[in-house]
Amino acid sequence: MNEYNLFHSVVICLKLYEQANKCEKGSFITSTGALATLSGAKTGRSPRDKRIVRDETTEDELWWGKGSPNIEMDEHTFLVNRERAVDYLNSLDKVFVNDQFLNWDPEHRIKVRIVSARAYHALFMHNMCIRPTPEELEDFGTPDFTIYNAGQFPCNRYTHYMTSSTSIDLNLRRREMVILGTQYAGEMKKGLFSVMHYLMPKRQILSLHSGCNMGKDGDVALFFGLSGTGKTTLSTDHNRFLIGDDEHCWSENGVANIEGGCYAKCIDLSREKEPDIWNAIKFGTVLENVVFDEHTREVDYADKSVTENTRAAYPIEYIPNAKIPCVGPHPKNVILLACDAFGVLPPVSKLTLPQTMYHFISGYTALVAGTEEGIKEPQATFSACFGAAFIMLHPTRYAAMLAEKMQKHGTTGWLVNTGWSGGSYGVGQRIKLQYTRKIIDAIHDGSLLKAQYSKTDVFGLEIPDAIDGVPSEILHPENTWPDKKAYRDTLLKLAGLFGNNFDKFVNYKIGKDSKLTAEIQAAGPQF
Repeated sequence: MNEYNLFHSVVICLKLYEQANKCEKGSFITSTGALATLSGAKTGRSPRDKRIVRDETTEDELWWGKGSPNIEMDEHTFLVNRERAVDYLNSLDKVFVNDQFLNWDPEHRIKVRIVSARAYHALFMHNMCIRPTPEELEDFGTPDFTIYNAGQFPCNRYTHYMTSSTSIDLNLRRREMVILGTQYAGEMKKGLFSVMHYLMPKRQILSLHSGCNMGKDGDVALFFGLSGTGKTTLSTDHNRFLIGDDEHCWSENGVANIEGGCYAKCIDLSREKEPDIWNAIKFGTVLENVVFDEHTREVDYADKSVTENTRAAYPIEYIPNAKIPCVGPHPKNVILLACDAFGVLPPVSKLTLPQTMYHFISGYTALVAGTEEGIKEPQATFSACFGAAFIMLHPTRYAAMLAEKMQKHGTTGWLVNTGWSGGSYGVGQRIKLQYTRKIIDAIHDGSLLKAQYSKTDVFGLEIPDAIDGVPSEILHPENTWPDKKAYRDTLLKLAGLFGNNFDKFVNYKIGKDSKLTAEIQAAGPQF
């Protein structure tokens, strides 16, 4: 960002700070200069209130029915809600309009316009989308997609399809999104991500919920993983350049970050654990729903009294090793992360293309959940494509695109377990982060491709026999379990959970026959 563009951005931030502090209750400047705001009653997304117009455009293109995140509404209801939102925005003394871009690849850039009621929302999107130069803003023209965000103003609960006073509505034919009854800014970010999951595949571009970094030699790695798997920690590497932390596109030109900023979790944040995020919380950053000392204005990141989902939104330029522009060549490695609390998946496995598709569609991790009796046990979680809430098409269509690009560009797939070894949660031990980092380093430098491999039964995974800096005995999970029968029973239990989850995908046919679907299914666990 050159000096003039930086000045332009600072002026925008100053004006939005002034408006937020003047007009929005609960907005304050923290000791580090960030803008702390409150999102009201909603402190997270409302996936059950997100709807998509089902019409002749989307009837056959989108994934509807069992397992799909897409909830339908009709055109008439969308227009009722749109008019309600626009009427409310028109009644205000002041509204905020952002004209910005999505996708750092200039050839496939999308122009978005966001009309909102709060300065907080405008600053949030200023940080999260790609910021145009003054010259680009002058020639912006008609946007490709528009958001009307009425914030706290509710929808009419008696309108058809409505189930609460909140509604997030997408109309892909009109290229519009309407938000009513929620001030949580993440709805705009993830709503646009859903839009990209629709628009990009139409251009043969794969949209991905992943982290992405690049080595000094230009080797790119994509990191997929659900919450708690270590995606942010492992993709943030001071020896590598950060292309992005959350949303990417893979086109014929390589990879590109969709966004212009980062949306980091803040709960229990410390300078020691996450120095980059800590240092990014300064002037221009939006802090959502944090608690701070009213005298010193110092934030207490351990305080969960408003929500555990405290967040910081800041421009990606605030990260020292960010690669600007946020683009890179075709990925060398695709790394699927799972925190397996059952303790039966190996710390690392090399995947075939069908296995990569299977595990990409499955999107597995296992969380440690407390029961009412206080007993803690692993709970399997599956999220298709590691982002089921945001995908528009059937998961196998994204998986097929991923496999096609991996095959064309010689990309290797890996499954990395950051969870337990030597037994399930409560018996075994969490795999040490230092070992996982050694594994990731061996993937990056190519040495892991040269290792000797052994194949497991049931999951059919290729496990390396040795990795520099990692104890060889932990590479094969069975060796670490003192009770071999318990290991076998747990392995079969997890395999059954994978199979049950995958059942909802097997009836979807790609192309004229079901060969690809059958090939993916065959790459899963075999009893």
